[in-house]
Amino acid sequence: MYRCTDCGAEHPKWGGKCDSCGAWNTLAEEVLSKRQVTVGRPSANGPIPVRLKDLDASETPRLRTDIAELDFVLGGGIVPGSLTLVGGEPGVGKSTLLLQCASQLEQSGVVTLYASGEESASQIKLRADRLDENAGAVRVLPEVRLESVVAHATNVGARVLVVDSIQTVFTDDLEGAPGNVGQVRECAAKLMRFAKETGCAVVLVGHVTKGGGIAGPKTLEHIVDTVVYFEGELSSGFRILRAVKNRFGSIDEVGIFEMTASGLIGVKNPSAAFISSRDANATGTAITALMEGSRPVLVEIQALASKSGFGTPQRVATGLEQKRLAVLLAVLERRAGIPFADLDVFVNVTGGVRLIETASDLAVIAALWSSVSNRPVPSNSMFLGEVGLGGEIRPVGSTERRIAEAARLGFSRAYVPARGKIAEGFDTVAIAHVSELADAVAA
Repeated sequence: MYRCTDCGAEHPKWGGKCDSCGAWNTLAEEVLSKRQVTVGRPSANGPIPVRLKDLDASETPRLRTDIAELDFVLGGGIVPGSLTLVGGEPGVGKSTLLLQCASQLEQSGVVTLYASGEESASQIKLRADRLDENAGAVRVLPEVRLESVVAHATNVGARVLVVDSIQTVFTDDLEGAPGNVGQVRECAAKLMRFAKETGCAVVLVGHVTKGGGIAGPKTLEHIVDTVVYFEGELSSGFRILRAVKNRFGSIDEVGIFEMTASGLIGVKNPSAAFISSRDANATGTAITALMEGSRPVLVEIQALASKSGFGTPQRVATGLEQKRLAVLLAVLERRAGIPFADLDVFVNVTGGVRLIETASDLAVIAALWSSVSNRPVPSNSMFLGEVGLGGEIRPVGSTERRIAEAARLGFSRAYVPARGKIAEGFDTVAIAHVSELADAVAA
């Protein structure tokens, strides 16, 4: 049959367009395995129904990797018998992070098998020699046949199995090359059964496509227990580990790493790292506080507006959605009377951070105003607020925690929505409309 790589819908024959989601050129051939299915009689040695009240309520002890940021994102460590998928762009540091994780687990007495279908054992050794951790005790297996990988993991008594990557392994039960839709789904399903039956935690590496999703059908993310993405601009030294699915913890937490010559190092104070190179007297910059899970992080937003040398002005955004920038420019022009029709606009979020929540709208507006007017905003100030289409400044959540983080780093003033909750013990300036921004900053 043929399966859509975007939505996973099945089709009896190939077509140029998926009938379910409407995507073009996404149908991939999948060879079905021939199995005899018997219905009606339970397995003699299979599990039996139990009541939840009869189960032991004690929490299953997690396997701590001693990598604080990774354990923080996973909810305290790796859960035995779980299946975790780590995705990210090529070169972002997925293999380096998992090799460091395997090294820490081995040093703590947890038997770990690192199976790689992309590198030989000698190549993994070259990468391990660059790390600060002593990875000499890690067992490596350059193998792409899934049955062989599972057999070796059983023989060595592995409690953690790392497969790098899921797109390179294949199973004998299906025909077709490694990486196609059928092989990826079947291999992931077999590894899930292996993890649940043996209690061995399995960690998979998944490649990311041009669209930003993990290569293969979207249902691969439904099979696994935890999905984490490793993000960050390759030109920047910072990497962000973000959980998008976690059956054993919160999906709101993020871990921040710095890529160095000796491996990935957790950043204990992300706010100070992101604004350490800031020029306080420069125009077109503003500070805002993002809530990455339960952790407030201060980031710097830079904006530059200059005379356009072409017929159509450019709109370039790094770390900010292009459509959101277009909305904020339209609000500034219509509600605050600041013209951008003949100006090129460039917006950048330092440190490779991506603005997802709308609480940073006011900071983007302030940076744009500062660049157009050529007047810097106060160096000791930060901006919090969502901007509506009418130009109104709307309140955001966790204002107290964001301001507390700013105060810890030496900031003394915050520009906040007038209708929001005003923090006590801190110099706050209330702004109700974007037209009041210039007067409020100049005061």
